[in-house]
Amino acid sequence: GPAPPIVGGSHDPLLEWALRESNSGLAILPEGSEAGLRRLTQGEVVAAAIHLHRLDGDDETANHDAIADAPGLHDTVLIAFARREQGLLVAPGNPLKLSDIASVAACRARIAQRPTGAGAQLLLLALLARANLGFDALNAVKPPCPTGPDIAQAVRAGRADCGIATRGVALAAGIDFIPLTWERFDLALRQRDYFMAGPQALFRFMRETAFQRHAAEMTGYDVTEAGTVRHVN
Repeated sequence: GPAPPIVGGSHDPLLEWALRESNSGLAILPEGSEAGLRRLTQGEVVAAAIHLHRLDGDDETANHDAIADAPGLHDTVLIAFARREQGLLVAPGNPLKLSDIASVAACRARIAQRPTGAGAQLLLLALLARANLGFDALNAVKPPCPTGPDIAQAVRAGRADCGIATRGVALAAGIDFIPLTWERFDLALRQRDYFMAGPQALFRFMRETAFQRHAAEMTGYDVTEAGTVRHVN
């Protein structure tokens, strides 16, 4: 039968808002990019929101490479949702004067992390690799935070000094943001499900000015390509 009306994968506040405002009837199940792709493969979600990162640094193609290589996703289409700004969330005023992942390691800052397979955790590993650092160079806080807003809460509450999440999440939490990179945040879904009423309502809404305006208000999003087809398997 048809896949349930659920968008799995990565958590994103703009996506959550758009699913609601578009009257798509789609629920959200945010467990991280890789978990979302797994559920998509198994037919447990209608779409997966993904932002993947590769250790060799070619992030521009990471999302569509993951789909092209995945067994069981041969009929999948990748739709651009947004480019998002990712960085370090820190306490207001950046008391530890953090600037990048090397500075986090150097001053043994307590870093909140995300679960294995979450896009932000993949980004963290990629940043470490580029800085020639191992994960053990970090003073990582346990347990992992399920979503970006949980990272923000850990920093706000003083349980962590920093963590990786988007600019929009930092702004919503009223804490400071140190930009590190822009990434592609895409929606993967089966070609046959692309034409279902729920996804179509979402894609229509993504082209409206209300969506563009809200993205601009939230900051840290570039939605110029929203709704365009980036890859067809």
